[in-house]
Amino acid sequence: MRQTLVCRAVLSRLHLLGLDSKLLAIGVGGGLLSGLLGVGGGIVMVPLLVLWAGYAQRDAHALSLGAIIPISMAGIATYGVAGEVRYGTAIGLAAGAIVGARIGAGWLARIDERLLKVVFGTFLIGVAVLLGARG
Repeated sequence: MRQTLVCRAVLSRLHLLGLDSKLLAIGVGGGLLSGLLGVGGGIVMVPLLVLWAGYAQRDAHALSLGAIIPISMAGIATYGVAGEVRYGTAIGLAAGAIVGARIGAGWLARIDERLLKVVFGTFLIGVAVLLGARG
């Protein structure tokens, strides 16, 4: 009973702030898995934004890209305090990722929505197969 009241109170406050509870749940899930597994939030957020929150594929990708900076900052702060971030290596990855993200975002703006879904789904399946094979 108390948990139900707490959940209703939280949902009420989110509504007052203009926050969609589905988006908050997707953000929590994406952030949790990003911090835990080191995956990009897009692997979690994009499918949930499309399938659960009803966003178009392209919009879901754009929203996920917008969430990367705060997710990364939280992860860096947590792992950095623990001494687990190799900053030299991370800077090298970031330099390449900045170039790649700029090109990828340009493609995102132009690619057909249906093709985007196929490419993203194929990528997820490919990653799952490769990780399973190395398991």
